[in-house]
Amino acid sequence: MQSLHQSNQGNKVNQGNKSKVVLQKEPLEIPILLLTIDVEDWFQVENFKRYIPFAEWPYKDLRVEKNTYCLLDLFDEVKVKATFFILGWLAERIPGLVREIHSRGHEVASHGYNHMLCSQQSFKDLEQDLVRSKKLLEDIIGFPVLGYRAPSFSISDETLKVVEACEYLYDSSFNSFKINRRYGQLTVTQSGGIPLKVSDHLYELPISNIRYRNCILPWGGGGYFRLIPFPIFKTGVHHIVKRDNAYVFYLHPWEIDSKQPVVKEASTFFRLRHYVNLEKTLPKLSMLIQDLLEQQYHFTTCFQYVNQIESKGRRSKSECAY
Repeated sequence: MQSLHQSNQGNKVNQGNKSKVVLQKEPLEIPILLLTIDVEDWFQVENFKRYIPFAEWPYKDLRVEKNTYCLLDLFDEVKVKATFFILGWLAERIPGLVREIHSRGHEVASHGYNHMLCSQQSFKDLEQDLVRSKKLLEDIIGFPVLGYRAPSFSISDETLKVVEACEYLYDSSFNSFKINRRYGQLTVTQSGGIPLKVSDHLYELPISNIRYRNCILPWGGGGYFRLIPFPIFKTGVHHIVKRDNAYVFYLHPWEIDSKQPVVKEASTFFRLRHYVNLEKTLPKLSMLIQDLLEQQYHFTTCFQYVNQIESKGRRSKSECAY
């Protein structure tokens, strides 16, 4: 892979011929925390699609900008950097928010254009979605966009080949918690550690979960973060960091907004999943970050982490040459 140089985000990487998906573990020495935000609004979540079709999106109250600014202010206060996977539909309407994320030193990455699941698109449509959202974000910030996260983690081995073909450097969509049927799966057995090297040109940064015997416990964030008591969740994160030397956390801006509209048509189960503990999320997130900082864990962006891996690999090859 060509050398990567970054001015906040990085330069474009030339992606060559595709190879068969073979995942290899690439460790780093210091504990790394990857804080990731999926920038989508309250009416765009998968559980509400049957009640709020895409055609109604333009008429809904946009609350994502205010909520994202709250997260940006928190990250400024505690001095950590994050990666924001941004929906293209939102970027078109509030490009100033995308520029603000970038100007504050965070990474801008793609969450696709309209939150259509990868599994519900043809490969051609998926490619168009990936290229469209990538170019849109790049035009707004003036820097390459190198990361992608599939809506609802709807990834697959074949999808990764499309992601690579669209010149992304990394994907962060693999969630090993199989009970949620929307989550896609990869033909890989995780033995611990991140990232996973998909090919010479693509890395996978999987969502962090706890493995207990033959069970996977969801521990990467989102609704599970809101539901699990803080002392227990914190302990689980420390366990993951001890095992993998890294932790990937995700959250949505709507998860800190307790005053968002209520979709009354949704089932009781979907309403519970969406609205539980929203008023506690922001202070809980602040406590988690402070705890991890006290442990001297290092927060960085997904691109910077992958770039560290690349740099380490180049140094190792150089040393071997001598």
